[in-house]
Amino acid sequence: MLNRKLTAFNSRTNHSRDVTHHMKKEFAITTIISLTFLSLGFLLLHYELIGYGLSFFVFLPFILGYVLGKSTLKAFSLFGLIFSLVVFFLLLLFGDLEGMVCILMAMPLIIVPILLGVLIKYFVKKYQKREKNKNLIKSTILPFCIFLIFGFAENKLMENDKAIVEIKTEIILPYSSMEVYETIKSVDTLDAEKPFLMKLDLPIPQKCILEEEKVGAIRTCYFEEGKIIERVTELEKGKLLRMDVIDYQLTGRKWFDFKEAIYTFEELKNGHCKMTRITTYSSELYPRLYWQPLEKIGIEQEHEYVFRNLIKDLKNKYGG
Repeated sequence: MLNRKLTAFNSRTNHSRDVTHHMKKEFAITTIISLTFLSLGFLLLHYELIGYGLSFFVFLPFILGYVLGKSTLKAFSLFGLIFSLVVFFLLLLFGDLEGMVCILMAMPLIIVPILLGVLIKYFVKKYQKREKNKNLIKSTILPFCIFLIFGFAENKLMENDKAIVEIKTEIILPYSSMEVYETIKSVDTLDAEKPFLMKLDLPIPQKCILEEEKVGAIRTCYFEEGKIIERVTELEKGKLLRMDVIDYQLTGRKWFDFKEAIYTFEELKNGHCKMTRITTYSSELYPRLYWQPLEKIGIEQEHEYVFRNLIKDLKNKYGG
């Protein structure tokens, strides 16, 4: 009787050890595959071998989810995937490769294809007549090769296809056009309440200095993490200030490029001024249907910060 109890106890202990070992193995394999896929994909992106498009944001996470497949629905494999995503995003953030805003915006675009890939593989395996036991790591080779082919092809096809976008924001101010123009052309210190995205890590302008009031003059806007240098292309005092962006030195944003900055000033009948701020930029991010609305929000928050500071400066300078 005692021997049977000891045998049963040993059997349960061995089974528990096997289960624990299997769970640890699932966690480790899922983590290794996920980090390898994401890291290699980002390295290819960083060295411009693939573009900021469907291949990286949609196809790579989809095949990652598909490769992990049915096993990802098990708890420890799912934890491995979540752990890998957290580690990957933290490495981008603390390595100054991307900012918090960019990472938060990219998260849904990456996570949804992963989940879609997992679900499709789950149903494929569920309705297979035979369960095929494949080495999970070896099974990643072909999908990753397909990703490489897709990524290289997309990069070649989209090489000179950058989206050019214009964002326009207007504000009516109880001051004359000349007063508004004189206050905005050069700003010694920008210090206003920050919009939400700036509280994360959207670039914060500190000052903008116009060296001379003439066409061809340089206007430099300094940020906490760099600067934007503009050249005046049109200037009518109290009416128009148009500038080309000739240098852009903000880190971690290879996919983004400012093209033009414009201020227009319209004198209204009641003596007030309608000022319009126009930012023109190019972006390599695809799919545009997803990225453009998010880019618009970011640019509008930059405009909002400048407008808040302008209102403060006008009150300090002219009262009201």
